[in-house]
Amino acid sequence: MTDIKQNAVVLLSGGIDSTTTLAIAQKMGFTTYALSFRYGQRHQIELEAAACVARIYSVAKHLIVDIDLRLIGGSALTGNIDVPKSRSVVQMGKDIPVTYVPARNTIFLSYALAWAEVIGCSDIFIGVNALDYSGYPDCRPEYIAAYEKMANMATKAGVEGNQKLTIHTPLIEMSKADIIRKGIELGVDYSLTHSCYDPSAEGLACGQCDSCLLRLKGFQEAGVPDPGRYRA
Repeated sequence: MTDIKQNAVVLLSGGIDSTTTLAIAQKMGFTTYALSFRYGQRHQIELEAAACVARIYSVAKHLIVDIDLRLIGGSALTGNIDVPKSRSVVQMGKDIPVTYVPARNTIFLSYALAWAEVIGCSDIFIGVNALDYSGYPDCRPEYIAAYEKMANMATKAGVEGNQKLTIHTPLIEMSKADIIRKGIELGVDYSLTHSCYDPSAEGLACGQCDSCLLRLKGFQEAGVPDPGRYRA
């Protein structure tokens, strides 16, 4: 008898964390459905990375949803606010930075929840991380636990008892270096990924924003060369 694989929705931005999370979900035996967003982010080059990753990993389907969060603004990623550069790790951890996009993970998880219900899926994977992260409130374990509880009260499948949703956060307690080591163990090609918040028109990473600095720090601590493309 052939085992029937369970489906899972994986939030895929095209960065290190979401790509590693996709690899973990597939290693666990899930048939993966990748979900990405064109939300008005200044670094839309990440969607090219997400599409490439989805193709290489032969996901069952890759859905890119359009939401224009520029209409709301409030973030350096979606509005006319400068992206912070050359900050120390201590500075990054002091407060919630202007690169925080209001309610982004709540919005993304809500779309993932809707898609999961439609395809009869009980598992959602998200690559949030509570250690090497830039102070984002929607990357914390207590937030994920609260969302999961709400989600099981908010769907037809959950209320009728046909589906108990589980939100998987395999990276949440890992350092960036540990995430990279795990990805390499799983054969992840990090040259496919994009992390920069403020890339050039050609898609070259700035090397100075919080996301670039955390990426560079992670590769250095993992003892692995960063295959990313940076401005000279």
